[in-house]
Amino acid sequence: MSSIDAGVRAPGNPWREEMRAMLQLSWPMILTNLGQTAMTATDVLMMGRLGPDALAAGSLGANLYFMPMIFGLGLMTAASPMIAIELGRKRHSVRDVRRTVRQGLWLSIMVSIPIWFFLWQAETILKAMGQEPRLAAMAGSYVHTLMWANLPFYGYLVLRSFISALERPRWALVIVFAAVAFNVLANWCLMFGNLGFPALGLPGSGIATALSSALMFAGMAWVVSFERRFRRYRLFGRFWRADWPRLKAFLKLGLPIAALLLFEVSIFNASSFLMGLISAASIAAYAIAIQVASLAFMVPLGLGQAVTVRVGRAHGAGDHEAVTRAGWTAYAMGVGFMAVTASVMILFPQMLIAAFLDLDAPENAEVVRLAAIFLAFAGLFQIVDGAQAVGGGMLRGLRDTTVPMIYALIGYWGVGLPLGALLAFPVGLEGRGIWMGLSAGLAVVAVLLLVRWLRRDRLGLTRQG
Repeated sequence: MSSIDAGVRAPGNPWREEMRAMLQLSWPMILTNLGQTAMTATDVLMMGRLGPDALAAGSLGANLYFMPMIFGLGLMTAASPMIAIELGRKRHSVRDVRRTVRQGLWLSIMVSIPIWFFLWQAETILKAMGQEPRLAAMAGSYVHTLMWANLPFYGYLVLRSFISALERPRWALVIVFAAVAFNVLANWCLMFGNLGFPALGLPGSGIATALSSALMFAGMAWVVSFERRFRRYRLFGRFWRADWPRLKAFLKLGLPIAALLLFEVSIFNASSFLMGLISAASIAAYAIAIQVASLAFMVPLGLGQAVTVRVGRAHGAGDHEAVTRAGWTAYAMGVGFMAVTASVMILFPQMLIAAFLDLDAPENAEVVRLAAIFLAFAGLFQIVDGAQAVGGGMLRGLRDTTVPMIYALIGYWGVGLPLGALLAFPVGLEGRGIWMGLSAGLAVVAVLLLVRWLRRDRLGLTRQG
């Protein structure tokens, strides 16, 4: 029997040991993802206290910021499989791990600069998209402060990938929740002028998020520099030294991940736009259903991040049995969890909707009715969404990212969106049709990823590269 868990042979049932290792690695990642989501939710809640115009402008600015940010996030995601495979190949590797982290930090700087130039034109871009000039101006002032969060956030992601590849992700959890608390305090001070600070409104929220991101990076940098398990890597040593082949490998692996995330995120943005063409009640109900679904998605997302590490370590060690165990363990856990959440959405929609709306208010009746329907469809969509999230992580552990990117393009934009639009408008199913299209698109991606995983040996994905 073989094991990749820190190079120690695990006693007992290897599948049970793999499940235990997967849980230990994934739960801090899941909570970290929830913490980062809580930071965004805090910003939105506090913007609402500034008034409906501020909330609308803040939403416009955040959506514009999010699109290029998610592309960079995808690039940084490549650090995890690269480091994990290197550690699997050579358990005590230091120099190569340090070089990978260094080039990830270089790439953080390189990708942030064009994003800053783009976001500095936020007001002009929003006006060109037909948004109301006054709201575009407010959104632009918000983005001008928010955009500086990019670079420290990307640096944090690279360092988080490093400690996760070493299967020590709990520091990231501690740091992100400290940042969430700081973000609440900074928003309260800078948006509303408390504790002697000026009341900056929306720009104050952007400053708070940028400072919180800087705190996350600074905290992680301190941990990797001084914590005993990490300091021997000297990650910031000779930072100026280039490693062009490694940077090229980083881009080769990361660009398809970035494109895949863009395809996935943009289809939900497009679906929101289509809901807006139906009715205000439809878009409000969609927002509720997608928020519930997004919250549940943090679990398979964390499992997908964990399985990338576990598969990558096994792949680097040339342990094919461990690759198989790690992949299927995470897959079963992710799909099983989403089956439970799907049941809750289908059986208890009113309980979930009550967290967002007063169920007894007459003016909410139509939104509540539609949200209950959408949650039922979202429940069906949950299972395939979890399957594709974990399936993508399994293949990333084998450094397989280009073909999954193509699958995402086919499933999301070739099937999901066109089918949803067809069912919503010509067929007349309206919001239900959009959800059917989303579910179909995700199902196509999930099946294609699963088939590729099943054929990994035949396709040569498990060969050492």
